[in-house]
Amino acid sequence: MRLIVVMLCCLASLAQAGLDFPEILKEVRADASADKVTADFPFTNQSDKAVTVSHYDSTCSCMSVQITGGKTRYEPGESGVIRTQFDMGYFSGTVDKVVVVWLDDAPEDEPSVTLTVRVHIPVLVAMTPKTLKWEMAGKGEPQTIEIRMNHSEPIKVKSVTGSSEAFGYQLETIEEGKSYDLVVTPKTLDAPALGIFRVETDCELEKHRIQQAFGVIRRATAEGK
Repeated sequence: MRLIVVMLCCLASLAQAGLDFPEILKEVRADASADKVTADFPFTNQSDKAVTVSHYDSTCSCMSVQITGGKTRYEPGESGVIRTQFDMGYFSGTVDKVVVVWLDDAPEDEPSVTLTVRVHIPVLVAMTPKTLKWEMAGKGEPQTIEIRMNHSEPIKVKSVTGSSEAFGYQLETIEEGKSYDLVVTPKTLDAPALGIFRVETDCELEKHRIQQAFGVIRRATAEGK
């Protein structure tokens, strides 16, 4: 019931805005080798008066936005397309990027329409978990980061380097080119510390070649979390 109410509210909001977007969430499945992905949001003026797109913006510098043709004023019944282009960079996994649109004289703090591009990017080198945690004065027991390759071709770990002397680490090969364990052990729990573990692989795709994980020694919290 709650989902239905939310959907009705969204539809009401779009109707009041004057432009009808059949979809305000676009899901894109990117190829592992892609540098950019494009998502289009078509719309139609379903109202009985002209509507002007006063301005629009992305909430991330990695996303560019434009209205195809550069047209900003739409008479009743006219249609257009807002085109987004996402620069994938070193992102992986599922990434949400948001575009906001202001129509007519909408206040700056109240965008008329919010559009979301959800990009699913293959994770060729998966590290789980990405962050290991220990509490000061606790037990300095080893913890493991699992490194698993999700590719049609083998991906080998070439090297592992750590940024902090507070941690010892050892790479264990489970299956060459397929799975590895990185076992991390704090040398002392006397002080807070942050360690970055840089894993370099021989992946043919450069942006997937190097991955990072973290080790954190922190002060104990009241909840013990």
